[in-house]
Amino acid sequence: MTRLEADPDIWVCVLTGAGDGAFCAGVDLKEAAQGLAAGFETADGGLAGFVRAPRTKVWIAAAQSHALGGGLELVLACDLAVASESATFSLPEVGWGLIAGGGGVVRLPRTVPRRIAFQMIATAQPISALDAHRFGLVNAVAPAEQVRETALALARQVCANSPAAVRESLAVARRAAGDDESELWAMVAAATRTLSTGPDFAEGPRAFSEKRPPRWVG
Repeated sequence: MTRLEADPDIWVCVLTGAGDGAFCAGVDLKEAAQGLAAGFETADGGLAGFVRAPRTKVWIAAAQSHALGGGLELVLACDLAVASESATFSLPEVGWGLIAGGGGVVRLPRTVPRRIAFQMIATAQPISALDAHRFGLVNAVAPAEQVRETALALARQVCANSPAAVRESLAVARRAAGDDESELWAMVAAATRTLSTGPDFAEGPRAFSEKRPPRWVG
């Protein structure tokens, strides 16, 4: 990402998953249960070194399949998004005693209607690509084999305009959309610390690893 942002010849970036599997399924809970999930974020960029990183380019998420947990947080961190017809989107963290600390609880309520955001956060249930489009989470839905090309077509539409004008316009638009999130990130960090001292924090990933229902204490 640092190299892409520094390259003056690149105006728009498309972020997609590798291969035909999920766009991104988030942190491996089995590794989390074993204490091996460290290193999935950076001090400056947050999750995947991406969700909190400063940027000037236009970023388009091309979700060829499911975007779960951290995957949805990557989508939320992008400026535009395209999804396959079969893709689903969810923040399953509360089902495992965790918080969507990579921006899910910060950005989802700013992206989709408030009650939809609260439902997704509190129930951990996914929504379909069509609902994601209807709620404004993604800009377009396409057959899986056309997702990347649809994202590239969107990129070409952006590139038809002055890159300087797009850059300056989005800098203002991001602020207008509520990009000053420092206080909210501090709240996320505090909530994570609170959860990490309780029994549910370890129970969720452990239950997933052991393939059993979690036994919550609360």
